[in-house]
Amino acid sequence: MPRRNRAKRDDPRPRPSGTFQRGEEGPDGDWNVRSVTGSAKTYRCPGCDHEIGPGVPHVVAWPTDDYGNVEDRRHWHKACWQARLRRRPTSKRW
Repeated sequence: MPRRNRAKRDDPRPRPSGTFQRGEEGPDGDWNVRSVTGSAKTYRCPGCDHEIGPGVPHVVAWPTDDYGNVEDRRHWHKACWQARLRRRPTSKRW
């Protein structure tokens, strides 16, 4: 059985980026929150003060009024972000 010739596409299909951004309101203010599937860097979570290793899914959060200002973005473990109002960090490195 012969193969079918398929038309070549000029534009490649978009691939999912692994991120999803949303707005969250809370007693601690309004936040932009982006879920990321992982990164190539190591970050320190402000909720537990432990490292978030390369490739570990986590969230990036920053105040809504700063529109993603690099100085105000923080990388959090998902559980630490959800518990941020119940649990405060022991030290503040940022």
